Amino acid sequence: MLSVLGLDEAELAAYRMLVTGPSGTAMEVSGALGVSVGKATRVIASLEAKGLVARSGTAIDHVVASPPDIALGALIVEHQEGIRQAELEMRALRERYLAASSSRAEQVVDVVRGREAVRQRFNQLQRGARREVLEFVKGDVVAVSVDENVEEEQAISRGVVYRFLLERQTLERPGLMAALSETIQPGVELRVTRELPIRLIVVDREIAMIPLAGATDDQSGGALLLRAGGLLDLAVSLFEVKWRDATRLDAVVDGAVEGSELSARERQILLMLNAGLTDRTVATRLGLSARTVQRYVAEMMERAEIDTRLQLGVQATRRGWI
Repeated sequence: MLSVLGLDEAELAAYRMLVTGPSGTAMEVSGALGVSVGKATRVIASLEAKGLVARSGTAIDHVVASPPDIALGALIVEHQEGIRQAELEMRALRERYLAASSSRAEQVVDVVRGREAVRQRFNQLQRGARREVLEFVKGDVVAVSVDENVEEEQAISRGVVYRFLLERQTLERPGLMAALSETIQPGVELRVTRELPIRLIVVDREIAMIPLAGATDDQSGGALLLRAGGLLDLAVSLFEVKWRDATRLDAVVDGAVEGSELSARERQILLMLNAGLTDRTVATRLGLSARTVQRYVAEMMERAEIDTRLQLGVQATRRGWI
């Protein structure tokens, strides 16, 4: 983690060694790190320039580690000031960028052209997330696949909350249910709906990205960045409306809930069917036959005292089964 302060691996290892002892020499650092004496000498010189070590008052060839709270604290303050200056420069450049736009509309909507540029913006949005990411996940991959999305994992580790709304078709991908089981963790919520109108990602409710092309056209060629105003509000509202009506996916993966009248298997079947999967797909996912799935459904309908599957979905919600 101290690499953010400008320390490389050798410098960090040498400083850790010197912190634990009264003093050290280039020869001792060389032996501890497994590097040449010349390399150790350069590492010590770099640490000395950064204020992390100082020459011993009793032996000129010995160095002592400076107290971490003082030495590292000073480096942290320097980097914080550098970050503050970088933020000021970013704002100034942003103002110049907006001033160069030919209309007000271009200040709130940016056009991103090309698949690689879309991929880059998608990653940048997640990298800059501070609080929340809202995302529509459609059946086919355009920007970044699940396996490639390392920015998502890093954002979650920073405490960013993710809410994924998946299109039913997404669940047809081989191995995805197992992958989703690993994805479910604190800070990640997943729901599924029958169909989504567009791809969408909203970061911190401050910026959104949607496809440049229509739903029936090739969407890999570009995207629109929505930065403020009514279009951004519309994107957030669309997500919330679809989210409210969607089915929780964590329950589909986990099975029964404490106090449910259903068994774990029954609840899995009911939730998958409610998400729009066919009997055959549910059977395949759970390693059952389609006839067995139909038998489970018939038993649940009898227990709920209803005659149709549509009524089963309504009764399941009322009874707290899903």
